[in-house]
Amino acid sequence: MKHVYSGKIRDLYEDDNGDIILVASDKISVYDVVLPTPIPDKGKLLTQLSLWWFDRLAGLVPNHVLSGTDVPPEWAGRAVRCRPLKMLPVECIARGYLAGLGLKEYQRQGSVSGVALPAGLVEGSKLPEPIFTPTTKATEGHDEFITLDEVTKQFGAELTGRLRDLTLEVYRRGADLARERGIIVADTKLEFGVDADGQLVLADEVLTSDSSRFWLADEWQPGRPQRAMDKQFLRDWASAVPGWDKTYPGPEIPADVVATTRARYQEAYERITGNTWTA
Repeated sequence: MKHVYSGKIRDLYEDDNGDIILVASDKISVYDVVLPTPIPDKGKLLTQLSLWWFDRLAGLVPNHVLSGTDVPPEWAGRAVRCRPLKMLPVECIARGYLAGLGLKEYQRQGSVSGVALPAGLVEGSKLPEPIFTPTTKATEGHDEFITLDEVTKQFGAELTGRLRDLTLEVYRRGADLARERGIIVADTKLEFGVDADGQLVLADEVLTSDSSRFWLADEWQPGRPQRAMDKQFLRDWASAVPGWDKTYPGPEIPADVVATTRARYQEAYERITGNTWTA
């Protein structure tokens, strides 16, 4: 099996048939820095939650999954057999609530990725309707907000329209289902590729605690930080580490922070899927 790519969290391998094996590690990154301490079972939790979502979204958009079980035994539970794609160099983000970089962009100029928003919104505010706020997909450094017009210049009007519409519909369907189970999906990041036939395909991960902001619905209150069931808990801890300037190398994560991070990932998985987690 040929190793073809290493990302911050995932590795890609190609087998003799040309299938791609996507393997999720237990590594975790904040501010684009991979921290030295893994989160036990994180890769499996993300993989299994993604597979659950891919299955439920299959009628809306094709995905890259060939099998979640036909993988090398050493990667069982954390790997997916996928079809090869030409990945599009854009992060497709849907936002239904104001948080994170979207909040900062709004505070600066009253809009996000060129989408004007009403005045008076605060942290955690629900938006009048979900918005499409793409970013660049940087191989180094940070992703940057781009406008719909900029995406259109890169991919053309037809493909850009499909990316926007599918991103928003995946978000709406996911957010509606999760809300029924006590989780608010504040925003989510999706990635798409194109297959050998030119078909647009949903890939990578979908609606996980690494790619989304998950909040507890019964604790949601605009105007303050929300109780995060995602990576935000770790971001908040890391940003308060004395002396760390958010560059490599990152700080070691204390055992109690590791345990809390893992517990929140597990709780999000269990609430959304209705399944009890077994490693």
